[in-house]
Amino acid sequence: MGDVTVLLDAARQGETLAVGRLFELLHPELKRIAHAKLRYRDDRLLLDTGALVNEAYLRLLGTERLLARDRGHFLAYAAQVMRSIVVDTVRQQQAARRGGGPQGFVTLDTGAINQAAGQQGEDEILAVHEALQELAAIDERLVRVVEMRYFVGLSNQEIADSLGVTTRTVERDWEKARSFLYNHLKGG
Repeated sequence: MGDVTVLLDAARQGETLAVGRLFELLHPELKRIAHAKLRYRDDRLLLDTGALVNEAYLRLLGTERLLARDRGHFLAYAAQVMRSIVVDTVRQQQAARRGGGPQGFVTLDTGAINQAAGQQGEDEILAVHEALQELAAIDERLVRVVEMRYFVGLSNQEIADSLGVTTRTVERDWEKARSFLYNHLKGG
């Protein structure tokens, strides 16, 4: 844990080597987060957990200074970057399918069913992303709690420490966020 703190301090000072070392140290946790981000994916997404972690690493290297305060905050930030990558990939693929050029022949087989199922997965990814954006407009902390708990897998205590609130506040925030997301995704 001490190594993570030292590396975060170095990353905040703009040392790009520190970001690389953070990714090495936290690689198993980052892969778990990436796996959670891709759990509803279809094979057309062209991303796997390794590719998603690598792309997140490249995007984080592009930042001048990493502002994460602690391990939980860094993992939550990495989860946010991964979510952005998945959403960008889905949007690009949907745009490519809608854009010009011949679409080829349509066959009547299970491939068409699989493609429709894949589009539903893409639509769900975008719906969750849009719901989290709406929630962020209401209360940014609720989104952070969702990211840290659901996508990163931090405990309520770890989330509370990272956000500087009590565990009871985290529990209430989690319930509010779940209720909002449930209603938003069910069309309520």
